[in-house]
Amino acid sequence: MDIRQLRYFLEVARLSNFTKAAESLRIAQPAVSMAVKKLEEELDLVLFNRQDKKVSLTAEGEIFLGHARRILDDLRGAELEMAELKGLTRGEVRIGITPMISAYFFPDIFRDFKRSYPQLSISVLGEGSGRIQKMIGEGELDMGVVAAGGSAAFPPTLEVRRFLREEIVVCVPLDHPFAGRQAVTLAEFIGEPLVFYKEGYYIREFFLEALKGVGSAPRIIFETNLFSLVKSLVRNGTGISIFLKMVVAEDSDLAAVSFDPPLHLDLLIAWKKDTYLSLANRAFVDFLLEHAPGERDGEAG
Repeated sequence: MDIRQLRYFLEVARLSNFTKAAESLRIAQPAVSMAVKKLEEELDLVLFNRQDKKVSLTAEGEIFLGHARRILDDLRGAELEMAELKGLTRGEVRIGITPMISAYFFPDIFRDFKRSYPQLSISVLGEGSGRIQKMIGEGELDMGVVAAGGSAAFPPTLEVRRFLREEIVVCVPLDHPFAGRQAVTLAEFIGEPLVFYKEGYYIREFFLEALKGVGSAPRIIFETNLFSLVKSLVRNGTGISIFLKMVVAEDSDLAAVSFDPPLHLDLLIAWKKDTYLSLANRAFVDFLLEHAPGERDGEAG
């Protein structure tokens, strides 16, 4: 087998379609089919079920998938390390960041990092925390920012370091009865019409988990993952919502009110365990951990 066959196999497995894999790889579809077929012949195994134009991994294919990912991860790590030893690359930081915090915490971090490392480039992808974890695991991202709260556990394949603890606050318009309060309870909050986030955003899963002891369901009247739209809907009185405190700290036309008891979310930088992290990425991790405040409005547990 060769590396090209492994790359084609992984792309077909990711997209569950030979044609889409070929389009993604920018090669002809027959070339992908032939390469995968040759790989199966060399292994003397069938890796894909091919029925009614639907493609899925066989049991043998599922097992081989893990091996193929590890082989390509090791190869990429070797290429990066050897290139760095020979001084052939300037270096790139590839990171996934949840949209809610990308515009409110990281711009200053990126600015200061570029001042310290002007030779390095930065590539940022905006995704939800769960999607970022999956992309790191599959090698589509080098590292990413993920969220955690309470007793949340991460897959054993991930290495994580916390860099910030941020308070989750109720967000209401200035004329709302909650606006003059020091704090509101979960029960009071879910009695209001809520503008909320769709599945896939960790702040939603974390909050719904926190509500399990309240005994009643939230009144969600509008769902979106566009946090700027959430703000607008809160401003015009459609409903109220929750945000990380940093996201609404400078909005003079919105009020941020604490929960009673307070709720906090941990933000962590994550990368794939036992995988080579390039010098550029390691420099960013070290910079982030050194310059992030670590604690905001709460003590770490």
